[in-house]
Amino acid sequence: MFDPATTALMRSVLDEVCETVSQAEIGARAHVASKILEAASRGETSSEGLRQVGRKALSEAPTMWR
Repeated sequence: MFDPATTALMRSVLDEVCETVSQAEIGARAHVASKILEAASRGETSSEGLRQVGRKALSEAPTMWR
């Protein structure tokens, strides 16, 4: 379980990274969210670190998700 500040940061990073991804693209957004969550679970809680993880996850998402 994450504290409210970390949870808010993860949501903010997800929204920022996926700003060009349609809300209907649930698979891509879920993929990015899971990678951000994994990184935070390992202790990465800086906004820049989470952004890098999210951008990498989005770039690696299968094209059918983008």
